[in-house]
Amino acid sequence: MVPLIRNKTHNLIPTPPTTSFLSRILSSAMSSSSSNSDHLPLKPIPGSYGFPFFGPIIDRHNYFYHEGRDNFFAARVRRHNSTVIRTNMPPGPFIASDPRVVALLDGASFPILFDNQKVQKLDVLDGTFMPSTKFTGGFRVCAYLDTAEPNHELIKGFFLQALARRKDAVLPLFRNCLGESFAEIEEQMSKNKKADFNGVFSQASFNFIFRLFCDNKDPSQTNLASKGPKLVDTWLLFQLAPLATLGLPKIFNYIEDFLIRTLPFPACITKSGYNSLYDAFKTHATALLDEAQKLGLDRDEACHNVVFTAGFNAYGGLKNQFPVLLKWVGLAGEKLHEELAREVRRVVNAEGGVTLNALEKMPLVKSVVYEMLRIEPAVPYQYARAREDLVVRSHDASFEVKKGEMLFGYQPFATKDPRIFEDAEVFVARRFVGEGEKLLKHVLWSNGKETEEPSVSNKQCPGKNLVVLLCRLLLVELFLRYDTFEFEFKQSGFGPSVTITSLTKASTF
Repeated sequence: MVPLIRNKTHNLIPTPPTTSFLSRILSSAMSSSSSNSDHLPLKPIPGSYGFPFFGPIIDRHNYFYHEGRDNFFAARVRRHNSTVIRTNMPPGPFIASDPRVVALLDGASFPILFDNQKVQKLDVLDGTFMPSTKFTGGFRVCAYLDTAEPNHELIKGFFLQALARRKDAVLPLFRNCLGESFAEIEEQMSKNKKADFNGVFSQASFNFIFRLFCDNKDPSQTNLASKGPKLVDTWLLFQLAPLATLGLPKIFNYIEDFLIRTLPFPACITKSGYNSLYDAFKTHATALLDEAQKLGLDRDEACHNVVFTAGFNAYGGLKNQFPVLLKWVGLAGEKLHEELAREVRRVVNAEGGVTLNALEKMPLVKSVVYEMLRIEPAVPYQYARAREDLVVRSHDASFEVKKGEMLFGYQPFATKDPRIFEDAEVFVARRFVGEGEKLLKHVLWSNGKETEEPSVSNKQCPGKNLVVLLCRLLLVELFLRYDTFEFEFKQSGFGPSVTITSLTKASTF
């Protein structure tokens, strides 16, 4: 039975059965805090990699099939009484030549992954392995570049400037996409008494990104038609398959493991679909590519980077986070819905419409989005390699890491650290309202702190502020139209699959 925990908005929110167990483990592993981090005792990093070849495979099977992701880490925290440990991370043999990592499993140690003077981000986006560059036209795109590489500054600067130039188009363009999406949701509801939120908003996410980058050209008017999301999903699947499990019955576990983690999938499987995406952006993102050329970027390389950023970073992130946002808001129940609707409608009436200024005057909407990003971050893993011999500090101890060792951070443990957040496992809608804003430095979903900004010298997501804005806009448009909603969801390794089962039209505005 799923336990119920009462949160601070007085709503009962179901939480996974393991959450209180995990909190106890993390709290007990960090029970003797030191008041001065500079004088923490220096300890050897506990944990073991096991025998070569066999150790990584055993850890992989425990991670995917026997213990599960959270319990895999929690069991090792408990066993070693430490939140900094040594372990192996998937995919292991034969895809990754070296699966050994130093795992950082609390909010104190995790931020060293953002210190680009101490760590290197060369080819570590997907962890201990990297998909073939044939998936991206033969180029190492910006996400795989280290900050010390000259091309990183050039390409990331291009994306930061491109987003800045298009900032005025974001709000009206996304509102238009939302209007189309809610109309589709209502049409499905009228026909089937339910609506596929994920499917509708996957299309909306792709359409928005494509139109933003391609001078408002709708993908339905291109060679892509409505195939964009499916093409990106397939392209992503074959790159990231070694890091996931399909959740099949246990009898198929080892068959699945052998099929997707023995050899990497060849890029030729997705070549046709990827070329369709590339041709669409090359043809219709002409202004964007002209900007890249003026900065000194090769046009072909720029286009492959645009496809990757649009598909992997932007579409992939929004496709995941919109259902997560709806799930947590839905679980919070009608009382939170009433509060959100009241705030949204009051501010929109006072401001004369949905504007950027209006969005800044909605503290509850902002807090709900930040809390969603805290409790279920878009990317649960971060990797980096030590540039030099360095010291990592948890809440209670210091640990020496040698140059070249791989650091791995499991973000859900960092952003649900009970030493930082009260009721860390609970969705608290008002957590970041008022004085709670001081905790935003511990919200780390964007490969950086929420209080910091992306720049050419760091690896923070260039669209960080855009994602937050779009999530706020989704809530605003939702509660302008509806008083409340009911839904069902199924959780998987790819995030929640949300089905809308009831919509109550707005009674007042």
